[in-house]
Amino acid sequence: MSFVNEMFNLEEKVVIITGGGGVIAGAMSEALLKAGAKVALWDIEPNAIDDAKERLGKSTGLDSNLFGVVADTTEEDSVSRAIEETEKAFRAPSILINAAGGNRGKGSFVEADMKTFEFVLKLNLIAGLMVPTKVAADYWIKRKIKGTVINLASMASYVPLSGVWAYDAAKAGVLNLTMAAAKEFAPHGIRVNAIAPGFFIGKQNKALLIKNERTGELTDRGKTVINHTPFGRFGDVSELAGALIFLASERASGFVTGVCIPVDGGYLVDNI
Repeated sequence: MSFVNEMFNLEEKVVIITGGGGVIAGAMSEALLKAGAKVALWDIEPNAIDDAKERLGKSTGLDSNLFGVVADTTEEDSVSRAIEETEKAFRAPSILINAAGGNRGKGSFVEADMKTFEFVLKLNLIAGLMVPTKVAADYWIKRKIKGTVINLASMASYVPLSGVWAYDAAKAGVLNLTMAAAKEFAPHGIRVNAIAPGFFIGKQNKALLIKNERTGELTDRGKTVINHTPFGRFGDVSELAGALIFLASERASGFVTGVCIPVDGGYLVDNI
């Protein structure tokens, strides 16, 4: 057990997780806390941070290792201030998890609302990757910190999902920029990787996938997803923990950069 503990223990790490009030971010935060890390939850909504801190405090008993920061990750100044606050609360952060993102609406290409399209691109690519990564990488390079970035990709990074055009484009961009940034920052010892969750039930997609929560009846889209997933079920957010801790630990994945790990129940390898 000592070998396993040494390989995956994160007691020396301070982790930033953007979109910290979300379902996936919450599951990741819980795993990180249990692995020994100190976790700074960033979110644009103060109430979301408070709710997440309360849930995580109850589930882990590790309130002292939690810190909340209100941050707008579309703004570089806001991200810089949030890093400063995180450092004051703990010490210099060395892991950034870009979990901010999501989708708005679904429809045909010719009916796409361009304001919504731009909003979703900004949410997933600007707030969800570019700005926090740019600011954090600059912070690490100046301080000679060998940091780690973990991005949230998607099944849509590989195969477009119908009717969610901006989300498809943004998540394809997340995969592309993960690889590009990995090469850019490798000379500084900064690793950039991603996790691509399959279909997990969250705030954003529950109505699209589940018709009746009481009976568990699925929508047509939900049924299509299950039929396309060899494991025949949705994922549980706790099943992201293994890939996350692996990528967060440089002892376990110190020579790994520019990769994306799908956690998808076989969705991407489904065939006929």
